[in-house]
Amino acid sequence: MIDLYTAPTPNGYKVSVTLEEMGIDYQLHAIDLMKAEQKEDWFLKINPNGRIPAIVDRDNDDFAVFESGAIMLYLAEKSGKLLPTDSKKRSQVIQWLMFQMGGLGPMQGQANVFTRYFPEKIPSVIARYQNETMRLYSVLDKALEGRDYLVDDYSIADIANWCWVRSHAWCGLEIDSLPHLKAWSERIASRPAAEKGVMVPPRNLDDEAAVKAAQSMLQR
Repeated sequence: MIDLYTAPTPNGYKVSVTLEEMGIDYQLHAIDLMKAEQKEDWFLKINPNGRIPAIVDRDNDDFAVFESGAIMLYLAEKSGKLLPTDSKKRSQVIQWLMFQMGGLGPMQGQANVFTRYFPEKIPSVIARYQNETMRLYSVLDKALEGRDYLVDDYSIADIANWCWVRSHAWCGLEIDSLPHLKAWSERIASRPAAEKGVMVPPRNLDDEAAVKAAQSMLQR
């Protein structure tokens, strides 16, 4: 049994989709970011960085894992799923996972902040992060030309990048000009496990309320 501590964010969805795709049983613990539950002492014992997601593997001496990419790798190695055994293909999957962790996630995350949440609208800053996010989308689009997934078979690399790409409109971007990326995104969205995973935990805020809540967090 895996205990999953998460919230409805792209990084959170990466782990819930992975668990659903692997068919691993898990117990959901929804973390209320607005109440800063992720900063409470009990949670900091699981993740000293005070961020979601995190897991505790009850079948492995209550072993705690934090950082979404590290969790995905841990689960792939535990289950033997969604990560190739061939050394070259395995490396390629990890490369695309790191692409998301080091590039797409941080850039799109900042595009989200300055487009939606930051109290002051700074056009040059918004453009900087939106343009870089689109550049990274273009890298994915080119890599997906003539193939269904990033590295032959569906993997944690696809899940990690898709959980960010699927929310492109939230930071004011469209992907209609990137046909390979769009087709790939729709392909993954049609998977039952992916569809279920992005509802864990369910959102209980409408868009306007979510923006106001995020803005209040920026001021803390």
